[in-house]
Amino acid sequence: MTATEWIIIILLSVGTFFSLSAGIGLIRFPDVYSRLHATGKNATASVILIMTSTFVYFLYEHNLFIGKLLLTILFVFLTTPVAALLISRSAYRIGIPMSKKSVRDEMKPYYDNEKASPAKNE
Repeated sequence: MTATEWIIIILLSVGTFFSLSAGIGLIRFPDVYSRLHATGKNATASVILIMTSTFVYFLYEHNLFIGKLLLTILFVFLTTPVAALLISRSAYRIGIPMSKKSVRDEMKPYYDNEKASPAKNE
């Protein structure tokens, strides 16, 4: 087995682990905010690792440079964290409660200040 094949196997294995962790976090975590945390980070890492292993496979095994895979990595890297942030902000603004196990609400002072003076934040 060559070093390239080992790299592909390691990238795929770690990507699969992150994907499995995202699925477990989605099922096990208590509220929408922690679920978004699990899926946003782990799903992004898993897709990037799996796409990287696919890119390396085609590059070294078949001598094909597939730029679309690199664009996919870039697109996922840029859009998934932003989407998770916007979903969590929307959930907070419409009043979806945090888990009772949560110990700190870092967004509360910001939104309380925003409600007190709406013209400041526009």
